[in-house]
Amino acid sequence: MAITLTDQDKLTLRTAAWGAVSLMSAAGAAGSAHKVATEGSIALTSATGPVGHVLAKAPKGVKYGKTVAALADQVLPALTASMNLLRQQDPAEADNFRSTVMVAVEASTGDHQGRPSPTLTDMARKITAALDAA
Repeated sequence: MAITLTDQDKLTLRTAAWGAVSLMSAAGAAGSAHKVATEGSIALTSATGPVGHVLAKAPKGVKYGKTVAALADQVLPALTASMNLLRQQDPAEADNFRSTVMVAVEASTGDHQGRPSPTLTDMARKITAALDAA
């Protein structure tokens, strides 16, 4: 099944996925925010299918806000909206989007010194809940 995405739909998907990486980066431990962002970005740009084509570019002109709370207010609803949008058009692409975001989140939580921080774990839980709220 082919999906048809408007420019606004693509912006919503990009805002959601790239915003999730930004949330993970903001929740990262001091000194690791860049590593978190890098690992998450690699996961997004490695996506395949129609979702991969959309996520290949970060959103342009998106103002996420100055606090993590403001970022979350924008990104978490966009994650849910993205899942709803994709499920209506192609459930397989909704699964692809969810999987891609979760890989980015998991890549972001990777800590070579052991477990991820409680802050990263909590942010990953919030992102997962937003994806599953659809």
